[in-house]
Parts: sequence; structure tokens; C-alpha cells
Amino acid sequence: MTKEEILRLFRDTGALLEGHFQLSSGLHSPQYFQCAKVLQYPQHAELLCRGIAQHFKGMKVDVVISPALGGIVVGQEVARQLGARSIFAERADGILQLRRGFEIKTAERVLACEDVVTTGGSIGEVLDIVKKGGGLIVGKACIVDRTGGEPESSQRERLFSLLKMDVVTYKPAQCPLCQQNIPLVKPGSRSV
Repeated sequence: MTKEEILRLFRDTGALLEGHFQLSSGLHSPQYFQCAKVLQYPQHAELLCRGIAQHFKGMKVDVVISPALGGIVVGQEVARQLGARSIFAERADGILQLRRGFEIKTAERVLACEDVVTTGGSIGEVLDIVKKGGGLIVGKACIVDRTGGEPESSQRERLFSLLKMDVVTYKPAQCPLCQQNIPLVKPGSRSV
């Protein structure tokens, strides 16, 4: 899919929101990608995740891991298309960890998937889980990359995304939307 087709799909499903939002990272933004609104339609999830699955198809992926909550649908669909196992990490005591009997086996080839990446914090935590479990990281992927480009020195695994967006973010203390008293909305799955 082209960037324009992906953006149209987000707009048509009401998944691209405008306003004043607190992201999971704690940053504020005038735009928010509510991937759950587009992924609620299985045909859209299949279509969007196909781009990720096709990119990693020849890399032998044994398991796809995602951070809860936003990445679960993406990880499940990418794993289905790759014929891999799908697991997720969830927060307990503020830390992402494997629960529910999930595990990474030594030398398993693992792909980390997320819906939207802004700072890379959650997907980085997931990669740490993979490394601690003895897994081999095949790559990391997302539908929407809002990072503005990660510094090469801070990453070994390049982030593959279907859509790169340079969306404005602000630290809360410098947020002009806060200064204008525009109501702040926290639409994400994580309280910060």
C-alpha cells in the first residue's frame, strides 16, 4: 500500500485523530493514530499486516512478540501470515514481561511487532525480553513510525514500518496546546 492509501484508510475508519493527546510515551501531540479503530476490521488488519509479513517472509521467523495492548492484533496477524507463533508481553509492576506461560526459547528467531512507535520504548523493552530469553532478533516492525528516525548508534535492528510520519510531539512543560488550555485526552492503553 502507498502512504496515501494507508492514510486514507486511517481517515476513513476514524483512526487518525486531531486534537490534544498524551501519548503512551508521556509526550503530547496534536495528532493521534488510534490503530485499534482501523484494526477492528479484520480485512484492514490483514491488508496492513501483509506488508510487514511480506518484508520478513524470507527471514524464517519462529515467533512474533508484541507489547500489550496495541501491538497484540498486529503481532497475531503478522504471525498468522508468516506461519509463526504469536506471543505478547504485558505490564506488571510497570515493567513489560512475559506472563501467561509465554516464553522465548533459546535460538528462536523472533520478530517484534507494534502498532505505532513514537519513542521506541515499548518495542525496546520487548527486544530486551527476547535477548534475555536467548532468542535471536530477526527484526522489529510497526504499522506507523512516528520516531522521526532513530539514531543509528542506538539501534542494531532497523525498524521496518508501513508508514513513516513526522508528527509533532511536545514535552508537557513546553506544549503549546496545554498553554492554550485545550483539553488533554489520553487515548492510549498505558497510563503515564
